[in-house]
Amino acid sequence: MRKYLFLYICALTASLGGLLSGYDTGVISGALLYINQSFEMNSALLGFLVSSVSIGAVVGALINGALIDKIGRKKILLITAFVFIIASVFCYLSQNIIELILSRMLIGCAVGAVSFAGPLYLSEISVKEKRGEIVSFHQLAITFGILFSYLTNYFCANLENNWRVMLLVGAFPAIILFLAMVLFHDTPRWYVAKGKIEKAKFVLKKIDSDIDVESEINNIKSTLNDNKKIKFEKRFLMPFVIGIGIMFAQIATGINAIIYYAPTIFKMVGFSSNHDVLFATILIGLINFLMTFVAIVLVDKIGRKPLLYIGLGGMLINLLILALTFCFDFVFVKYLAVISCALYIVSFSMSLGPVGLLLVAEVFPLKYRGSAMSIAILSNFVFNFIVTGLFPISLHKIGGCATFLIFALICVISILFVRFVVPETKGVSLEEIEERMNGIKI
Repeated sequence: MRKYLFLYICALTASLGGLLSGYDTGVISGALLYINQSFEMNSALLGFLVSSVSIGAVVGALINGALIDKIGRKKILLITAFVFIIASVFCYLSQNIIELILSRMLIGCAVGAVSFAGPLYLSEISVKEKRGEIVSFHQLAITFGILFSYLTNYFCANLENNWRVMLLVGAFPAIILFLAMVLFHDTPRWYVAKGKIEKAKFVLKKIDSDIDVESEINNIKSTLNDNKKIKFEKRFLMPFVIGIGIMFAQIATGINAIIYYAPTIFKMVGFSSNHDVLFATILIGLINFLMTFVAIVLVDKIGRKPLLYIGLGGMLINLLILALTFCFDFVFVKYLAVISCALYIVSFSMSLGPVGLLLVAEVFPLKYRGSAMSIAILSNFVFNFIVTGLFPISLHKIGGCATFLIFALICVISILFVRFVVPETKGVSLEEIEERMNGIKI
């Protein structure tokens, strides 16, 4: 632990971006209970308000995908922290639903950037023995951000400007991220790509004092040189198939429908008190946070694919149970819905949540990693916009049972995708993964 102290400090700091992403994902679920009292909304407008973050995230992913390989991972994290601060203040000051939607879109721009800048930074500063654990910090931070948002919703519910305060609180961790990242360096792989070899050596030695710096620098240079020789081939598409496919599995299996709309779901199955609903979401958020530690412990021990099988299987079972809670009307059905949501979150948090982001950070070639990751993350937000925007409409039109059965079917498809397409990357260096993706014999 002491040997990697600097690595862990860098990782925890950069992971604050994940906390912000998680906070702005979860906070809207409780805020919706009170925004409805300030602004009149139908189900379509409600869905658009929730999914507006995803619209901004697509823009953020596009812009920052073009910039991150040019100006670096660190500067992107600094810029996104600043945008989080400004957008949170705008949310607080919004006087109508249009202003609130635009402010949430601005938050989305920051979410889109940090959702690949964070995992990319973490993967590139890490040693291969710790990479699964370190990159999983981002997902852990997301789950803590969601839990933090649920706690904020609960304790701010009785304030006069409750939903405004809920949305403003996100500015405070953004301030911490900005101030802390000023003190840290960019990644050694980005420094090598930009010809800043001495800086790369300095950071490598701080990350791991026992590392063979010259050998590591040569490996990174070799990867960059190989990238120059690579021509467009069918097999070069495989990283994109894996990246976009795993992002589809992560979102289309329903995670954000539950995270964003947990209070709405619980009210539909029988809870009447806002207080009870918000308390139930805290339990969901706590489970989400704690189970991510399981993934961090296991991801470099048992591997990526076994965790995905376990998680997707658990998600499938609990989506089927949740679907059934909408088909029956008895006194305990609301508690069964909470339990099935909680177990669904357990399954997701130890598998698709952290492993999905980890795989995206691993499979793309170094020279184009920032831009390629932005495409994968962009697809994540497109899927997110579709799912979160259509979810309240789906509940209204076809009901909760059919809606969650669709998510369950996508779980089955995702299991098959993992079985036949996703590679195992446990214990393999980023350079070795790249060679395999490019069809170069190791």
